[in-house]
Amino acid sequence: MPQSRRDHLIDTAVALFNREGYHATGIDRILSEAGVAKMTLYKHFKSKNDLILAALRRREDRWMDWFGQTVDRRAATPAGRLLAVFDTLDEWFLRADFFGCMFIKAASEYPDLDDPIHTVATEHHRKVLAYLRELAQAAGAKRPAKLAREMMLLVEGAIAVTQVNGPVGAAQQAAKVAEVLIAQEIRPDA
Repeated sequence: MPQSRRDHLIDTAVALFNREGYHATGIDRILSEAGVAKMTLYKHFKSKNDLILAALRRREDRWMDWFGQTVDRRAATPAGRLLAVFDTLDEWFLRADFFGCMFIKAASEYPDLDDPIHTVATEHHRKVLAYLRELAQAAGAKRPAKLAREMMLLVEGAIAVTQVNGPVGAAQQAAKVAEVLIAQEIRPDA
């Protein structure tokens, strides 16, 4: 089934915003890359900000699906899945389309906490945190919320270090710290 113009426009925006950022990517650039007219854009979106929101939602759906499936594929046990988070990050960091986290970028480019774009970035953070908490609970962590928050710091730290320095092993370094945290929270037979 052919992709709709709206979907093609969103996918093009995702790729450009991911690579170049939100403020640096103009509407004309998106339209040129997508091969659509300005009228097509405004038929589907009221503004560039509405396109950004759609792009972030598309990215979140696809990234969360990929991330969860990859973590599940990498480990058979709940405790193993907690560490597989970092192997999965490492895989992402080595991909040609890794230019950092679109949600961290969105939060920094739209710093007003009440801005809808910042709100979507915050919601994504909460979803990843909830996913980590689910993993910690399934693994039998004594304090799953605490372990999830600590792991989230490691995840976001590894993303930031990799975005700044390139693939320098940040995910594997974070995994070593996570091993210590996991050992403190989870019984060995989990």
